[in-house]
Amino acid sequence: MGDARWDDEYDVVVAGSGAGAMTGALAAASAGLRTAVLEKTGVLGGTSAYSGSAIWLPGTRVQERAGIADSAESARAYLRALLGDENAAHREAFLAAAPEVVEFLERDPALDFEFRPFPDYFAAPGRLDMGRSFVPLELPVERLGEVAGLVRPPVDRDRAGRGHSARPMAQGRALIGRLLLALTATGNGDVRTRTPLTGLIVEDGRVAGVEAGGLRLRASRGVLLAAGGFEASARLRAARGVPGSADWTMAPDGANTGDAIEAAVRIGASTGLLDQAWFCPGLRTPDGLPAFTLGFRGGLIVDGSGRRFANESLPYDRMGRKMAAAEGPFHLIFDARWDGLPAVSVPPLAPDEQLASGRWVQAATVEELAGEIGVPPGALAGTVARFNGFAEKGADEDFHRGEDPYDRFFSGGGPCVVALGQAPYFAAEVVLSDLGTKGGLRTDPDGRVLDGSGAPIPGLYAAGNTSASFTGPVYPGPGIPIGSAMAFAYRAVQHIRRST
Repeated sequence: MGDARWDDEYDVVVAGSGAGAMTGALAAASAGLRTAVLEKTGVLGGTSAYSGSAIWLPGTRVQERAGIADSAESARAYLRALLGDENAAHREAFLAAAPEVVEFLERDPALDFEFRPFPDYFAAPGRLDMGRSFVPLELPVERLGEVAGLVRPPVDRDRAGRGHSARPMAQGRALIGRLLLALTATGNGDVRTRTPLTGLIVEDGRVAGVEAGGLRLRASRGVLLAAGGFEASARLRAARGVPGSADWTMAPDGANTGDAIEAAVRIGASTGLLDQAWFCPGLRTPDGLPAFTLGFRGGLIVDGSGRRFANESLPYDRMGRKMAAAEGPFHLIFDARWDGLPAVSVPPLAPDEQLASGRWVQAATVEELAGEIGVPPGALAGTVARFNGFAEKGADEDFHRGEDPYDRFFSGGGPCVVALGQAPYFAAEVVLSDLGTKGGLRTDPDGRVLDGSGAPIPGLYAAGNTSASFTGPVYPGPGIPIGSAMAFAYRAVQHIRRST
């Protein structure tokens, strides 16, 4: 008979349902541990489901199958060049876990990955110009059957309150769907949606369970917190000095308000990197929400003075940090040579809708466009003229746009400094968005949450954006938020299995 103090009992309780949470849950359930996944909202996947699902896990069988010259050694050189050795133990734990977690996942028939080119983000030793990240294969919706509705839909459909289309799940939805399919097949996974974590229960100095959705759930072996960051909390962002706005984050509605982090802090957990996020430019959509925007192959971005302030084709986190250091408002300026937006956006943007809503404006001349967006006409005209001169020379003398392989990736290898000269001219409002905060609970290399003295809190683990990223303020390559979340969630469960 169960303990009357508990509404239900599990070996492992996982808070969150993104890539890290679901990987940890699958690792636990596959080992025969009765596992609960607690999701605050009504669907699974969090921001992971919105993502392109690039997974930055170096030196795995996926890169080997594709003939990519990747290895833990080259990734180590790259990370060391970018991060130094401050978090060397976490770096080594990540590199050791990368091939292990991929081998574990691909043993399951539900999980298949393929390499997809996407350059690393910095010119540093160990960089791969074609990248080292990979993605899940598409997943037919019917393969999930009745649980397909548990997976968060694509961002545009989700924001509109619509479910999945009949097309196969792709990108982040495919990753979450495949992990859900594998978890369900174990027979040991219990998914509880609309069950927000509200507290941690400590008994005899150990985290013994959670309070969630009005229930007390026992976790006899451990609790893994992988419930995202606090990017959607205006209060916490302001208190911790995170640039941007809770209104501009890519977090799904109702998610990522820092509940898991605050619950752990209340029992003595320590935190780090609380002013940091995975930043990106965002274009406002008609409903005011942001569209994650990257891969500028044309146009230019100006600040509130009407002048350029950075290489617009920088990797999105680096461009976001340039925006954080500049003075807005910001606008993307482009002309009629482009059939719509000269960049990639998630969700995709329809020019007619953007213009009708006033998020984009158009004018017959650059000077008239300046008046529409409130910048000095002479300054904007001068900026465009100077940029056009760089396009004619084939060299951006101010910010070196187009010199890095990443810059040219989205332009198909061609120039990405392209002159503006075909009326009408357009301006699109750009805001500092983010893919989530990256500061949170301090952990050891096995994902154990640390207290203020640096000692592990027994029974408590964290991964993903609920934890402080080992990459600090740096975003090394496409998919490292997801890859590191998966790796450290996997390591946490391996520690749970060894220690209890």
